[in-house]
Amino acid sequence: MRRATTRRSVPVLPEGGQERGLHSGATAPYNPLTSQEVDRILAAAIYLLAESGVCFEPGTEADSLLSTAGCALSGDGIVRIPADVTRRALETMARSVKLWNRAGTHALDIDCHHTWFIPGMTCIKAFDPATGEPRDSWWDDLAMITRVADALSGIDGVCVTCKNVARSDAGGEIDEFVCLVENTGKPLFYLCEQASSLTKVIDMAAVIRGGADALREKPYFLQIVTPLPLSYAASHIEQIIMAARAGIPVSTGTVAIGGASSPITLAGCLAHCLATDLAGMVLAQLASPGAFCIGSSDVNFMEPATGAIGSFAQASLGDLAVAQIRRHLGLPSLTSIAGSSVARRFNQDAVWEISSIMMQAFFSRPATCHYLGSLDQGLTYSLQALLMSNDLALLLRKMWQGIVVDDEQLALDIARDVGPRGNFLGQVHTAQHCRTQVWNSRYFWPNIPLSNSDRADAELFDRIDTDLHRILAEHKVPVLPDEIAEQLSALNRRQATAA
Repeated sequence: MRRATTRRSVPVLPEGGQERGLHSGATAPYNPLTSQEVDRILAAAIYLLAESGVCFEPGTEADSLLSTAGCALSGDGIVRIPADVTRRALETMARSVKLWNRAGTHALDIDCHHTWFIPGMTCIKAFDPATGEPRDSWWDDLAMITRVADALSGIDGVCVTCKNVARSDAGGEIDEFVCLVENTGKPLFYLCEQASSLTKVIDMAAVIRGGADALREKPYFLQIVTPLPLSYAASHIEQIIMAARAGIPVSTGTVAIGGASSPITLAGCLAHCLATDLAGMVLAQLASPGAFCIGSSDVNFMEPATGAIGSFAQASLGDLAVAQIRRHLGLPSLTSIAGSSVARRFNQDAVWEISSIMMQAFFSRPATCHYLGSLDQGLTYSLQALLMSNDLALLLRKMWQGIVVDDEQLALDIARDVGPRGNFLGQVHTAQHCRTQVWNSRYFWPNIPLSNSDRADAELFDRIDTDLHRILAEHKVPVLPDEIAEQLSALNRRQATAA
């Protein structure tokens, strides 16, 4: 199996800065497992597929694809995938892809060397901007969150952060895609439950890009497929096949809960999640060899005292481990748990948890962090939590630049001239370098009231909320060209008529 390189040289850019999103080169990720342990967990996942099997709902094209490949199918949908089929899929699959913005001018490198920060995903409640109370989310919430995400420099793409709860059919899912298109110019991460929704969304993305071939050349969105642990419904099967053949990048992964839908132990839960990932990846390769379809299951655990999702130490260590295993295979690790909290509101508990998990991403090096702004175990969306996560994303990017060790940085000549009793405050070297590795926080260090400052005291929530209302009042989203907007509207009308 192919191994990922964990370090590479940082490119020197014309402006002297670091390549956007780069997390490798200057510093190394943290690996909690030995190479032998990684191999054993991978072998366990492959064994599960071969001996226990995975459920693919019968009656789809997957039946013939899997059967022809030599998999054993039973009448109840259980499929046993031979180890050689799984390993062959790992050899043929794409290990990186570029995801392009709406205009087709800039791309995110989805690979083992970059981390991208994404708000989301699919909350069913949002905090009302007027009352501050949680309520069922709807189209206007998704539009508002997307506009704010478009304004934030630390946010790289946008996902379906919250659902239009009042309309959860295929038409509603297509409207969610249109909402994203209209309210941001950034690359998109989309997910839906209906395969028919994806069909229309691919058509719309092709209109935006200028045709199906142009969309294949410059994918505008990444499709997120969300099966149950070791169980793929017909809709998920159809989405994987359809997206792979259309050249749409795919992330397929479950949210396993150790102790409920997977083993309670870290190693057992990891193997269970990876087996789910591998099954979807095998299907994509059988449908379209060389397609980019990456497993992205999240490792979660039941809290023994309450039965709720929790167990912070287990989940954090599992997140580190699954990222290491994917790096071992040369695969980007998608949908890190960073940026979310189980806290019901954006309070001290949420601030602690978001800060802790965001900082963990410094060590795990995921390709994407998809949950920024999600509270209450993924049920409720908070714009204040998103803004804080954006601030911390910028901190991580500053830290990933690492430490440069050369004559200019060591400054031995200056130190010798100044001497042991000297002062460096008046040195040109100090002026030249004093801001190069400073985190210019929006909400923390520049805002702490000091004894020699006349700045008024303000709680963290109030500092963030003030900035949020400024963004809502001032930010303008790049306008969608009229011709494209009209074509999208016509496609949407045809969908509504067909329904």
